[in-house]
Amino acid sequence: MANADTILIVGAGPAGLEAARTVAELGKKAILVEAKADLGGTPYASYATLTPDLKETEASMKHMLDAVQQNPAVDVRVNTRIVKSEGALGAFRVSLSQESKETVEEVGAIVVATGFQHFDPGRETQMYGYYEYDDVITLVDAEKMFKEGKVVRPSTQEPPEKVAFIQCVGSRDRQIGNKYCSKVCCGIASKQSIEIKRMLPNSKVFIFYIDMRMYGFWEDQIYWKAQEEYKVNYIRGIVTEIIKKGDKLLVKGEDTTMGRPMEVLMDLVILSVGMEPSKGTIEMSRIFQIPREEHGFLQVVGGPLDTVSTPVAGIFVAGAAAGPKDIEDSVSMGAAAAAKAVGVLNRSALHV
Repeated sequence: MANADTILIVGAGPAGLEAARTVAELGKKAILVEAKADLGGTPYASYATLTPDLKETEASMKHMLDAVQQNPAVDVRVNTRIVKSEGALGAFRVSLSQESKETVEEVGAIVVATGFQHFDPGRETQMYGYYEYDDVITLVDAEKMFKEGKVVRPSTQEPPEKVAFIQCVGSRDRQIGNKYCSKVCCGIASKQSIEIKRMLPNSKVFIFYIDMRMYGFWEDQIYWKAQEEYKVNYIRGIVTEIIKKGDKLLVKGEDTTMGRPMEVLMDLVILSVGMEPSKGTIEMSRIFQIPREEHGFLQVVGGPLDTVSTPVAGIFVAGAAAGPKDIEDSVSMGAAAAAKAVGVLNRSALHV
């Protein structure tokens, strides 16, 4: 089979990087395609530190980037988009566009690792005032501050005395259609609360949540650590509105533990925005004819026992293109998708 030695990986976030590295280590050639100018994906571009260990992102991911950039078996293509695909397992013909120049690559299998996009908190509703109030920001906006080594109110550039996180913004919301938990938002908010307290020890930090979802070791690594070591206040409640009051933000809602209305003044509000299928994921669904499951992510055929095989023979998915995932999930899926892609090509070659 002429093209069984080459596997195309679409997307160079943690899942795609690990897939490319694994393909090369298993003796195949990888073409790693990234639409943006830089490798690393959303975590590398958007987050100063990683959850749950709070290690600096660029340093933590450097070995992943080096593993593909320094490997002659990995052909890295940045600023490159997939525009067309035809053929089948063992003989895909994929058209790539790079700076208006189009090329056709023949590959045996494909791994789609196009990640996710953050929910736009002003798209469906303005009850949080994201586009209205400077001091209402998102987790991603907060990470940009951490990269600069400071936390300030955008309206005044002064350090906030009181900070509130609001959980499940764009997740677990049937009214807007996102009927799922985005899995990582509780952990990221807890991680960020620790970082804020480290930078501003005298600040008061509150996390308003529906349910606090900390799975595995995150419970101990960041949830209890935030409360016990950094005195972060977790309040079970529903926030219904944020309005301006003087130079403060009035957070209105219900304390569901006490069963009573709640109104608190804050200097800075951070919205814990969830995950949605990225534009790239939706586009790859169309180009490669991969069905999308009911929440809009790429469909897999094996349920919990096979998280990477799509209904299209020879095409696999890794990371958040298949649904909300943390970095550990994404890296594991990248390796699994690569291994399955190599395996199916090896089996096909035996039957030639």
